[in-house]
This record gives sequence, structure tokens and C-alpha cells, in this order.
Amino acid sequence: MRTLAGIALFGLVMLPLPALLASQVWLNFLVMTLFFALLGIAWNVVGGYGGQFSFGHAAFFGTGAYCAAVLQAQLGLAAWLGFALAPVAGGAVAGVVGFLSFRYGLRGSYFALVTLAFAEVLRILANSAGFTGGGSGLLIKLAPGAANLQFADRSGFYYLVLALVIAGLLLSLWIERSRFGSYLVAVRENEDAARALGVDAFAIKLRAIVLSGAIAGVAGAVYAQMFLYVDPGLAFGPTMSVEALLVPIVGGMGTVFGPVLGSLALHLLSEAGRSVLGQAPGLNLALYGVLLVIMVLFLPDGLVGLLRRVRRRFLRGRADA
Repeated sequence: MRTLAGIALFGLVMLPLPALLASQVWLNFLVMTLFFALLGIAWNVVGGYGGQFSFGHAAFFGTGAYCAAVLQAQLGLAAWLGFALAPVAGGAVAGVVGFLSFRYGLRGSYFALVTLAFAEVLRILANSAGFTGGGSGLLIKLAPGAANLQFADRSGFYYLVLALVIAGLLLSLWIERSRFGSYLVAVRENEDAARALGVDAFAIKLRAIVLSGAIAGVAGAVYAQMFLYVDPGLAFGPTMSVEALLVPIVGGMGTVFGPVLGSLALHLLSEAGRSVLGQAPGLNLALYGVLLVIMVLFLPDGLVGLLRRVRRRFLRGRADA
């Protein structure tokens, strides 16, 4: 109940913010923070709860983005149809990657490298295919209106991404409390022992990566609608894969609120670095690398783990007093 109440409180706090913010810069900051939290939630399903570290979530993200863009730019279909089919496309690609990886028992670094390779293969294919616009990418026609999933200002996208993040948090809570989630955590902790107890590790991991890919596909469709442009480097490049895994690692893997806290921390760090050091090339990656080293060395449980330890010490101090 405490986590469910936390999700409700999160929604109540976030709902009025667009009306309270006078600056579009901060509104855009919140939109991108929520967006990468959604991408982190996608990775957290298979990486945090399942222990299967993916280095190529851009494969699923980019598939969703191109699904939305191609249907609109090339076929002239409705934006909402692309938005609905994006998770199907992302989940399908994830299913192929998961089936080929888990069927042959790939784990750890081998699985990570396979996902990275798939993302790179899709980037090369998108770069050379005609229907994707090749290296030039695809432009989605500007047609403001909710029917076209285009909004006059960022507040429309803010509420869209906020709704998706809340849905993702509720899904994460369900995973924590469901039998599927228990099996997934058992596979993460000791796959061989889980198999010995009768858990179908292959099926559990495959379901997890399909679900993860579907959420990443939704994030890709949202990205395409926000920027009305997709190209192979943006869709399938390493940036999205790095952000997807860093967000839950910093916030706390295998936790409900880890991706939200991680996304907020990363983007506050990025803004602070930009204010102090300017627009230096590669600045974000350098800052993210330093933060990742700090988290691994001193806060392996992420920010959620830190908050839990602080809370325990506070309660212990009150009890002693």
C-alpha cells in the first residue's frame, strides 16, 4: 500500500506543475526527465527485475520510433495507429532478440553484446533502406492537434508522458507483487536453482524482454511525435541504450521508483554541467561516466537504496531516543 500511495502522491504532485512553471525551459526539462524515466522503466523490467543486462535497448526504441514515423510519413496513416502499433513492433523485435539469445543460453556479457549487435544491425539497415529515408531520416508532417498526436506546446506531451510513466510505475508494482515477478527475480538471483524448482526460465525471460521491448517501443513513438523527425543515428544509436540502462542503475535497479529518481538525477547533473562548463562536446557522457563509477563504488543499490538506509537510520535514531 505504501508504494501505491507513493505513486498516487507522485501523480498529484506532478499534475499541476505545467500551470505553475512560467518557463518553457523547465517544462521541457520535466518532459525529457519523464521521457527517459519511461525508457528506464522499460529497461528495468528485463535488466533490473530479470538481471538480463541489455546494451541495445535502442533496437526496440528505434523500432517503435520508425513504426510511428513510417506509418505517417510514408503511408499517410493516423498518428494514433502508429502509436498503438509501436509497442507491438518493439515487442516483436525484442521477442526475436530474446528467443535467439535465451534459446541458446546466452547470459551476462554475451547477452549484452548480442543486444548491442542487434541495435547496430538495425541502424545499418535503417541507414540503407528506402522506406526509412536512409541516412537522411524521416520528417513527420507538422499538423498540430490531439488527433495527430501533436500539441501546441510542451504541456500536451508532458501529460502524455506523465500518464505513461504512471502506467509504467503501476506495471512495475504489479511485477513486484505477481507470481511472474517472483519467478523473474528467482531467475535473476540464481537461474539454475530456479530451474531446479520448476521455473521455466526461458519463458519467463522471454516474456520480460517482450514486455520491456513494448514499453521501449512506446517511448520511441513518443519521441517521434515530440520531435517529428527520426534518423538511424537517433533511433538506433548508442545514446538511447546508454540512457536506458544508466537511469535505473543510478536510481536503483529492480525498484519501482528507481527509474524516476535516476532520470531526475542524471538530468539535473546534465543541466548543472551545462551551466558550469557550457556546451562542451561529449560533456554528458563524461559526467554520466563519473556518476556511474561513483554509484558502482559507493551506492550499488542506487538512490533508492540510499534513501532506504537514511530512513532506517532515522527510525532507529527515533527508537533509541
